[in-house]
Amino acid sequence: MRRCGVLMPISSLPTQFGIGGFSKEAYEFVDFLAASGQSLWQILPLGPTGYGDSPYQSFSTFAGSPYYISLDALIEQGLLTQEECSSVDFGEDSTKVDYEKIYYTRFKLLRLAYERADVHNNAEYTTFVENNKAWLQDYALYMAIKDSLGGISWIEWEEDIRLRKPQAMQEYTQKFADEIAFYSYQQYLFSTQWLALKTYANEKGISIIGDIPIYVAFDSADTWSNPELFQLDQENIPIAVAGCPPDAFSATGQLWGNPLYRWDYHEETDFAWWMRRLSHCFNIYDIVRIDHFRGFDEYWSIPYGEETAEFGAWKKGPGYKLFEVMKRELGNCPVIAEDLGFLTPSVLKLVKKTGYPGMKVLQFAFDSREENDYLPHNYDRNCVVYTGTHDNDTVNGWITAMSKKDLAFAKKYLNVRKNQDICNHLICTALSCVADTAVIPMQDYLELGAEARINIPSTLGGNWEWRMGKDACTEELSKQMLELASIYGRVVKQKETKRKKAK
Repeated sequence: MRRCGVLMPISSLPTQFGIGGFSKEAYEFVDFLAASGQSLWQILPLGPTGYGDSPYQSFSTFAGSPYYISLDALIEQGLLTQEECSSVDFGEDSTKVDYEKIYYTRFKLLRLAYERADVHNNAEYTTFVENNKAWLQDYALYMAIKDSLGGISWIEWEEDIRLRKPQAMQEYTQKFADEIAFYSYQQYLFSTQWLALKTYANEKGISIIGDIPIYVAFDSADTWSNPELFQLDQENIPIAVAGCPPDAFSATGQLWGNPLYRWDYHEETDFAWWMRRLSHCFNIYDIVRIDHFRGFDEYWSIPYGEETAEFGAWKKGPGYKLFEVMKRELGNCPVIAEDLGFLTPSVLKLVKKTGYPGMKVLQFAFDSREENDYLPHNYDRNCVVYTGTHDNDTVNGWITAMSKKDLAFAKKYLNVRKNQDICNHLICTALSCVADTAVIPMQDYLELGAEARINIPSTLGGNWEWRMGKDACTEELSKQMLELASIYGRVVKQKETKRKKAK
């Protein structure tokens, strides 16, 4: 089935409260996608973000970001007033998220809503807490302790609670009972609002592509509450951490710093934690894109304490064993394998064995030095084609940074004369190619430049900030998108979508 969609972070939606969320603008965006012949909305990870604001370094792989909770909905419920929300300074620039101001203001408003909500007499809240206790209790306690200590990493906590000694766990749970309930309430609101939005999207024929990082953050409730899952010593200090080796883009590689998995332990437990994680993902998304898929075949292990990624070594991952268990336990769930970068024969073999579609990024295609797999004439049907991803510049930004030789090759391949025509032609190339699925970043449909880039990998500051203008999704643009989707046979009739789900 040929289909198409848009890559658009929740945070980038226009709202009056500083950051995109599950408000009326999100529902309007779903309406826009449906009217534009789209059947997919790809988003970035939804977890609560920490230092650096990256959704790929979250405080929990199960929790959702409280920043996305709709304040409009809380006003409608009488838990907040319009005046209380409007009087807060969320930042002056409507084109960017000011994360510092959001951090210092959003929780105060959510606290007000919590204090007025009488959660302990709310049966739905109580049921949510009970159904999610496997991760929610640890996450809420972790955040409560973290707040009380000025936000420092759990590795700097007192030994008794850092190592989760039973008496300390009991004492801290009692001490922070109200804060635990506050954080649990945030997750209740997040879950309720997100699932309502997802249901609305599904009813409009839009499937949600979620995104999960292969690794969890070291400073997270996941690592603190499940140290046995990771390569940590007896004091829970990492033995080795994740990253990427040196390559043409980085002479010293990329030092991510995430804890590495003890894959032998995961295999002994039949990948129980992974099954819980993936099951959760398939409850909140329709399709799951797994970041850094290569790490399941081999992963780059860097000794803890190294300042760069240069002195790591390749280690074997779980390979197909994890996906064998996943298919047995969860069924044949739809996955997109993020298989970008240098791929060894064993990685290619793993992707092929899973049957999952890999990714093709058109911005990677026009390296004039060599033939490569990202050129559309090399695709097969079982892949997802993008003009760019959240880690790439926008197409118009990318054009300005290209070498003369690469630019000349791209113009020849796309059969265009003017640089300003490349963006539209690249979108048409993605939509017209043989790939079953095409996903276009919203910035490229809007023909925006480098100012709308989402992320520059391995940099801190200025990332994850872009926000779309409130009047960007025009009827004219919708008609253009619908026409392209129709021309290239990617409009999925809603009855066809429902029939497929029924099977």
